Amino acid sequence: MTGVLVINSGSSSLKYQLIESETETVLAKGLIERIGQDTGATTHWTPDGEWRSEPPMADHAAAFSSMIASFEEHGPSIADGAIGAIGHRVVHGGARFFAPTLVTPAVEKDIDELAEYAPLHNPANLAGIVAAREAFPGIPQVAVFDTAFHQTMPPEAYTYAIDAETAAKYRIRRYGFHGTSHKYVSEKAAEFLGIPLERSRIIVLHLGNGASACAVENGRSVDTSMGFTPLEGLVMGSRSGDLDPAVVFQLARFGGLSLDELDDLLNKHSGLLGLTGTADMRDVTRAANEGDETARIALGVYAHRIKHYVGAYLAELGGADAIVFTAGVGENAADVRALSLAGLAGLGIAVDDELNTAGTRGARRISPDDTPVAVLVIPTDEELEIARQTVAVL
Repeated sequence: MTGVLVINSGSSSLKYQLIESETETVLAKGLIERIGQDTGATTHWTPDGEWRSEPPMADHAAAFSSMIASFEEHGPSIADGAIGAIGHRVVHGGARFFAPTLVTPAVEKDIDELAEYAPLHNPANLAGIVAAREAFPGIPQVAVFDTAFHQTMPPEAYTYAIDAETAAKYRIRRYGFHGTSHKYVSEKAAEFLGIPLERSRIIVLHLGNGASACAVENGRSVDTSMGFTPLEGLVMGSRSGDLDPAVVFQLARFGGLSLDELDDLLNKHSGLLGLTGTADMRDVTRAANEGDETARIALGVYAHRIKHYVGAYLAELGGADAIVFTAGVGENAADVRALSLAGLAGLGIAVDDELNTAGTRGARRISPDDTPVAVLVIPTDEELEIARQTVAVL
């Protein structure tokens, strides 16, 4: 095998990376946007430069054609066996997929059926698989599921306390998401600390526009904050996170909101966006530091929810070797990191102000050397993890 083409296909966008399987070098990467519109927007990057264009972009097949054209025009060449496999991010694997899986017609059918649990994601993921099959016939494809890493959670962690027959009939349980990131980051954290993964206790905080926490014990997920859907858990860019279900009843009964309006409210108009008018943490922290009370409270709510889950997972794990921040907010927002772990010195957790605000890139420790629990910042690399899992399957 030479190159692994990693595909992250969304409803209106397609991200890709070509990774050399042995050296794990990124040979090229790109982003195609505005799929389904008359004119798309493509960006193709290689070590030699970056190129942009606006070709027609009617559907995912057109997006793949555009991607292939970018490789042909700007390199590297993907002809003559340069691609040995294609790895796809698939958001929801339900209770059917416990590991990365070679794509077959039966697997495609399962992904399609699971779309009812992730209607914004699985159909787009499947469209990418179909387009890749047509563009690269004969090249094996592997589906890597966001939910698979969390299939090791025990029943007490994934079971909701509702009528058991109803839960079984509609497959209601906690599935968890961001599994590819949590797996990669927890392994890198153990490596960074020089401790065996199989004897580690790590809490990963994946903080991006979507956000989730995960308790990883001995390399296995034992609990996570996202649940049946990615709506549960931490406060996010536009999602509410944890919410008393009776709030939904109240808004339906007395506010007259329909199911679709409630779905839209909680997924697209809540979180930081709902509290402040912006989903961008940079804007929120800037406003809070300038004395904006609304932003200050929103930042406090965001950090309070993180601290809540850190405390819960410390109890579940019986302590931790490390707490790790990752993803866009986790890797870059020093204020969020400090506020989320403030006041936890009694639990052996502290953030060193100088290390936290140093602006250093890459994996690093931001806690004093003598604290029992290391606080780390480790950049996630979901594309590399997908490539690794794709190679492992084949």
